[in-house]
Amino acid sequence: MKAAQLSSFQRWSILIGASVLLSLAMGMRQSFGLFQPSVIRDIGITSADFSLATALQNIIWGVTQPMVGLLADRYGTRWVMLGGVVVYAAGLVLMMVAESALVFTLGAGVCVGIALSCTASSMTMTVTSRTVSAAKRSVAMGAVSAAGSLGLVIASPLAQTLITTAGWQMALIGFLGLVAVMLPSALFAGRADKIEIEKADDLQQSAGEVVQSALGHSGFMVMAIAFFVCGLQLVFITTHLPNYLAICGLDPSLGASALAVIGLFNVIGSYAFGWLGGRYPKQYLLGGIYIVRSLAIAAYFYFPASATTTLVFAAVMGTLWLGVIPLVNGLVAQLFGLRYMATLTGIAFLSHQVGSFIGAWGGGVIYDHLGNYDRAWQAAVLIGLIAGTAQMLMNVRPPQRREGLAVPATA
Repeated sequence: MKAAQLSSFQRWSILIGASVLLSLAMGMRQSFGLFQPSVIRDIGITSADFSLATALQNIIWGVTQPMVGLLADRYGTRWVMLGGVVVYAAGLVLMMVAESALVFTLGAGVCVGIALSCTASSMTMTVTSRTVSAAKRSVAMGAVSAAGSLGLVIASPLAQTLITTAGWQMALIGFLGLVAVMLPSALFAGRADKIEIEKADDLQQSAGEVVQSALGHSGFMVMAIAFFVCGLQLVFITTHLPNYLAICGLDPSLGASALAVIGLFNVIGSYAFGWLGGRYPKQYLLGGIYIVRSLAIAAYFYFPASATTTLVFAAVMGTLWLGVIPLVNGLVAQLFGLRYMATLTGIAFLSHQVGSFIGAWGGGVIYDHLGNYDRAWQAAVLIGLIAGTAQMLMNVRPPQRREGLAVPATA
């Protein structure tokens, strides 16, 4: 079956399934910080142990993403996504029964990290790109990416309410209920496996040949390296903004309010950049995001922090938060087609997650040694400006195939 032959019900069921899967997978993961005080108190682990589990989750997600993407490209996304849901559930159970840092890390770090490779942005963007026409691909990926922010609106209040009224173990049971919703979502989204890839998007090459081509393509490598900066900036902010606000003597609840504002404006920004990506060069939009983010970070940390400046900063950053996802995935499709999209976006995402690890860990190291975040945000601004400029100048010409024919570009 070709994408054009899908009925409206079939198309919407796939897209809604992908949206719900991404939304709940990310929403639960982004709410884990709410568990930290209770877990530290009841299990007897340290804050460093909890932070290490989170950092390992990021790096394991990145390291496993290319391999998971290859499995999805070869055997289909449905079984990969269903497997990811099961592993997610196993991770939550391990967290719930943990009595040591090791078991908690196996659950929150290893299992959830692998599960995110199977259920989050790479898989859902691959499904979305196959379900719609090339002309609508960018805006569709933007819409699904925007839906990924809504999970935080569900998971965070659910977790906080249950932690307060019934304990953190009961909150994890509540999360297992959300995982149960992810199962039918994966089944619906997995229907995209039956869609034939258009001839222009099927390279008739092996995965190894396509990966070799991508690693030798200057534009793809620039995009992947710039994606490192994206992860570094965002995780630096989510990890260290609450502590920065405490240093400034501001109300601790302001950090939660800022994250909520980021989530709200991310819905708007993700859809907007998906729409813009279908009309304007994606490399310029992507580079612009990195540059404006860097300028916003510079302005916020240069001037004294207040409730007003913090919420304005959160709104700006939220608008620029996950808008990169439809643009990066759109560029991969433009350069290499859809056949090995999950594999190639997985390789780029590995770079993003290395940046995430360094953003979380490096910011803490700088603060511990210097007593402030000045050098951390200055570094984030500098490399962000460099990455944004390089991204705008990336090579967007598709690579030459063995036969000497260029891979046809897609929108």
